[in-house]
Amino acid sequence: MNAGQHPPRAQKEIAILTLRFTALALVLIASACSREGNIEDGGIYITRSACPQVGIPAATGDITLFNPSNRTDAAALDVSAAITNVRSTCDESGANVVSTATFDVVATRRDPSQARTVVLPYFSVAMQAGNQVVAKRLGNVGLNFAAGSVRAQTSGQATIQVSRSIATLPEEVRKELTRKRKPTDADASVDPLSDPKIRDAVARATFEHLIGFQLTQEQLRYNATR
Repeated sequence: MNAGQHPPRAQKEIAILTLRFTALALVLIASACSREGNIEDGGIYITRSACPQVGIPAATGDITLFNPSNRTDAAALDVSAAITNVRSTCDESGANVVSTATFDVVATRRDPSQARTVVLPYFSVAMQAGNQVVAKRLGNVGLNFAAGSVRAQTSGQATIQVSRSIATLPEEVRKELTRKRKPTDADASVDPLSDPKIRDAVARATFEHLIGFQLTQEQLRYNATR
């Protein structure tokens, strides 16, 4: 299985897993874009997209190289870089949802005396249900420091594909989520996601496209504790 991205339209169609429903403001995962954001009888309608959310996992958006490598003090800092400006496009029109993420990498170095190229590894992951890695690819970005310059910048791109059938809610689940409820209904104040079957079905159909540096255990520990 592969992974994916968001189109500009998908930014307002993100699936919300943690949303809690109330009797007067029931948020429904609907299929009609014309009703999106409108407060109507039964709640506020939001269109769900099969496109994955794109992001950077905690502690993986930065990387620091030291020289010598067995030191982590400021005097040994060699190169530091960060992933920024992550953007995504998504095509959900075919059998597979295709998500493409583009991003910039900006870096600084300690010694600007010579021209230098630094190659950094990154990963692209398709995550299902918030905790299952279903696809992972590794790539590299090269940073070219000019002689006398302490800064360099480059860009990267990563694509994942997800089967549209898996990223689509089952019809019975969609009907339960979009079923109109009145304040007088017995289950008006009951969150549909409190039902494990509904909650698990929504989680299984929800994907994320995650980008970050492929860090060693030492680099990850440094990011987490600095």
